[in-house]
Amino acid sequence: MIINVKVKPNSKKKEIKKNLDGSLTLSLTSAPRRGKANLELIKLLGRYFKVSSSKIKIKRGLSSRKKVVEVLD
Repeated sequence: MIINVKVKPNSKKKEIKKNLDGSLTLSLTSAPRRGKANLELIKLLGRYFKVSSSKIKIKRGLSSRKKVVEVLD
């Protein structure tokens, strides 16, 4: 499954919102430095979809706020 994700780093709390177009908006508490926000993104999506973190890959947008993420079954 391929998902478009918009990330909001440095938020006060972790939160996932589903948008009308099927994409997700994630608020993360981590700063976007040294991949910390990307690691938090993967862990949060793993809990949301109830899969292991190893089954989630960032396909595009590694250093961008708009990302394309693949969740493997």
